[in-house]
Amino acid sequence: MYNERAVRRPRALHCGVIFSIAICQFAACALRAQDQSGSADHQPMNMPAMDMPMMNMVDMNTASMFLMNMSSGTASNPAAWPMPMIMKPFGSWDTMFMGQAFLVDTQQSGPRGGDKLYSTNWFMVNTEHRVGENGAFKVNLMLSLEPATITNRRYPLLFQTGETAYGKPIVDAQHPHDFIMAAGFQYALALGENTTLELYFAPVGDPALGPVAYPHRASAMELPQATLSHHWQDSTHISDEVATVGIAYKKIKWEASGFYGAEPDEFRWNIDTGPMNSWSTRLWYFPNNNWAAQFSVGHLTHPEMLEAGDQTRTTASIEYTKPLPGGSWSTSLIWGGKHNTHTKSNTNGYTLESVLPIHRTNFLTGRAELVDKDELFAGEPEIEDYLASNYGSTFRIGAYTVGYTRDFGLFRNVETGIGANFTAYSLPNAIKPYYGQHPVSGNVFIRIRLRARS
Repeated sequence: MYNERAVRRPRALHCGVIFSIAICQFAACALRAQDQSGSADHQPMNMPAMDMPMMNMVDMNTASMFLMNMSSGTASNPAAWPMPMIMKPFGSWDTMFMGQAFLVDTQQSGPRGGDKLYSTNWFMVNTEHRVGENGAFKVNLMLSLEPATITNRRYPLLFQTGETAYGKPIVDAQHPHDFIMAAGFQYALALGENTTLELYFAPVGDPALGPVAYPHRASAMELPQATLSHHWQDSTHISDEVATVGIAYKKIKWEASGFYGAEPDEFRWNIDTGPMNSWSTRLWYFPNNNWAAQFSVGHLTHPEMLEAGDQTRTTASIEYTKPLPGGSWSTSLIWGGKHNTHTKSNTNGYTLESVLPIHRTNFLTGRAELVDKDELFAGEPEIEDYLASNYGSTFRIGAYTVGYTRDFGLFRNVETGIGANFTAYSLPNAIKPYYGQHPVSGNVFIRIRLRARS
């Protein structure tokens, strides 16, 4: 089994240097954008039009507002969530800059635990333009330096599975995101007072499957590590050759997508390509600005490189956001189910997570997960065969995380926070000889995030 501890220190130093450069780039971008746009406070993207006085209001229409609610592909957090960003008009184009980065030190116990210093991060630019009386067009680009700031193609995450590194399955670790996380185009056309048509194409993007991906989900903004249910719920947020059509009517939106079903390969600097061989469909319900609910199903053609068969994924989620002084209380309840057409197996992943701001500068976080793992011993045939013969091949894992972040006002347009979280696990007795009786993990981190300030 790969041991992260054996190689951590020299490469972690390299990671830290690269991350320091990334911090400077984020801060410089934020300050330059604010200096050029004046001193007035730009309001969050998802808020109603009357709360955005610095936008080009004469150029805003129903389609423009519709596109501004998107967080990940065509997925949306609740509209009441004050999305952190900096807005800057360029002529008749409204441009939004968003970004977040964590510098994390992870420590884990048990025979399979690891420790590492690394950075998870992303930076996104959206620019939007009105088209005619009733239409709007948006271009989206999202980048991540994780291929450089996460060495050895993974960071330690007990009980995590999915994708590959160096030609082998990744187990007890999380893969980095691709350098190009998203690059796409959206068009919206208001067909009437309550009806909007949506078209989306992305060489790299997010099909209509699952909730908002965890890096952009309101309830997960203070948690640097991925969910253990990632490959059950939202791992398609980086897919290739994505085309989506949607129709929104009042509080309901329906979407359908075609896309290339394979997960990204382990070469994170390139853009993968393939046939549009998979499909998904999703139904949204937005009862008011505080709630967002979705149900989706998709068929993925051979998503895992080393795993035979296709997958059918089904997801459902409910998200709630209540704005509070200094932020918002955001909570998500998510289920994802996965059926493998080769093994005929059915597995499930459940996630409940929340973030609560207290007195503007303090954030309490929590995440609880239950997920069925059937790849924990992939690449270890002797252990895998022994367990399958005596206990079965699927094991339900519980992960229970609590955390705290403290913000410090160091830069005008950059939220800087220091935080930590702790995770305890529940696991079947059959696999305790390999993981220990009571495995735990902890993360200490520095977080920076772009947000316009007055």
